[in-house]
Amino acid sequence: MVPFPARPPNCRRALVDLASTVQRTRGGAVPKRPRVVVSVGASVDGKVALTRNALLMHQPNTDLWSSMTPEAPDSVAIDVIEVVRRQHGCNAILEGSGSLVAEDEIPDELPFYDGDADGLYNHFLPADVIEQQSPEHMWFTVVDSRGRVRWTERHQNWDALVLVARSTPADYLGYLRRERICYLVVGEERVELSRAVSAMATELGIRCILSTAGGGLNGALLRADLIDELHVTLAPALVGGLGTPSIMDGSPLAVGEPPTRLQLLSAQTDTAGAVRLHYAVRRS
Repeated sequence: MVPFPARPPNCRRALVDLASTVQRTRGGAVPKRPRVVVSVGASVDGKVALTRNALLMHQPNTDLWSSMTPEAPDSVAIDVIEVVRRQHGCNAILEGSGSLVAEDEIPDELPFYDGDADGLYNHFLPADVIEQQSPEHMWFTVVDSRGRVRWTERHQNWDALVLVARSTPADYLGYLRRERICYLVVGEERVELSRAVSAMATELGIRCILSTAGGGLNGALLRADLIDELHVTLAPALVGGLGTPSIMDGSPLAVGEPPTRLQLLSAQTDTAGAVRLHYAVRRS
């Protein structure tokens, strides 16, 4: 089961701006690359999970993770979705399939697709889905070139958007079409994130993406030079463990390649020991 996030708050000014942006895009204007904001909660040692295959959406992991941050009257916790909607008109959340389906989990088998598969490998954006959106509409976007996520829930003002590749099984694309779930074909062997982000702008008018993904996808965004801002909330706890996912995983720096430099925008602490940091990526 894949739960959508709760319905986002209504931020009037951002939503008016967002509706205007979508209208201009449909009118033929070429949108800029969407702003990409990463929001992550981590332990002080930078871990974003308890173990490699311990999905935080499953018990007892959910409660264990929550217990790392004691309640405090001056809590630094904020609703990052609300913040980025207000500041940037954000209308898409980004997750990796690994946040929703454990690596060792075997998804339910799908019916064999026995039609002409060639037509499946085009974007699937049915008009009855994309043209009936309210200004507060959000896309719950998942990178899933292997076709592992099974969609079982629908929520008001949210629609699923799956990023797939030409290597994605036809059975899965047929399943998405039967379920009226939008998808973008943005890669050959795997999803190409730069191409995906651009397609989200040109095809759907998305101008800001909030990644709440794990270390693998966030690390891929980093290597593709797609991150513009980073929100990190550190819990006063240590997890440890070789191979436990961290804030940014993925491929290492090449020899002589410099780290990505950040500019600190704000830092806050609370009496429980949590720390919230907000950075912008420095590109000059």
